[in-house]
Amino acid sequence: MAQITASLVKDLRERTGAGMMDCKKALTETAGDMDQAIDYLREKGLSKAAKKASRIAAEGIVDTYIDEANKVAVCLEVNCETDFVAKTDDYKALVDSIAKHIAANKPASIEVLADQTFQGTDKKVSQVVTEAIAKIGEKIDIRRFSIFEYGNDVIGAYVHGGGRIGVLVELTGGDAALAKDVAMHVAAANPGYLERSEVPADVLEHEKTVLSEQARNEGKPEKIIEKMVMGRIQKFYKEVCLVDQEFVKDPDKSISALVKEQNATIKRFVRYQLGEGIEKRKDDFAAEVASFMK
Repeated sequence: MAQITASLVKDLRERTGAGMMDCKKALTETAGDMDQAIDYLREKGLSKAAKKASRIAAEGIVDTYIDEANKVAVCLEVNCETDFVAKTDDYKALVDSIAKHIAANKPASIEVLADQTFQGTDKKVSQVVTEAIAKIGEKIDIRRFSIFEYGNDVIGAYVHGGGRIGVLVELTGGDAALAKDVAMHVAAANPGYLERSEVPADVLEHEKTVLSEQARNEGKPEKIIEKMVMGRIQKFYKEVCLVDQEFVKDPDKSISALVKEQNATIKRFVRYQLGEGIEKRKDDFAAEVASFMK
């Protein structure tokens, strides 16, 4: 049995957010085994971090980080529960440190990231996040990240709205100013694909079906519907494909024309919008007050 020291109790408290006496009891019951003690607290419903795991975290920060020396760029989304927490210095510092860790260690997935030793510490990334949950008091979730190793290419990064939208763009040719312009355009225009060849066949067929029905509902004769649909598909491409979109700063020019002027091509891009796809919590204020009164 490991000796139940004050530092061991303190470590368990930091990792779970449970009370000191509960931590001491958990370590005593599990013969000083840290992992078993964490499970013990979770099973007893005493781990504050575990209780927060079921909450919805749809706020937070989308951030970018560029390590110019090693030619690595990262786009990252880390979620929390409230906009208030997302604006705190502690939370911003946590997201920044995670982005730097990802750039340095290049994990292949969220699962691999969670199991890595957090740089500058002897703790796993998952443990650092759990300790932050206990300290900050909200669920924190590293939702997704993208890593661009860009070699001799040019990278552009843009973060909008204090972390509501984050973009990375990689160009072959061109310069930093052009890359930044394209990144800002991506943030504003939200393209789904880089070019037409990337649009999946099923997406294209679905769009054609919808457009055909629209034409029929407009009373158009069948013999011209196919031709109309092909014309409208061209408009669809201009809406969803980055290179076909009108440049937001100069709508008379397409993105493909913009980059061609500087002998550049767009290699890839990523755009994260905070909380997209997450069902946000709908607070019932009346029920909350009623619950409090009870």
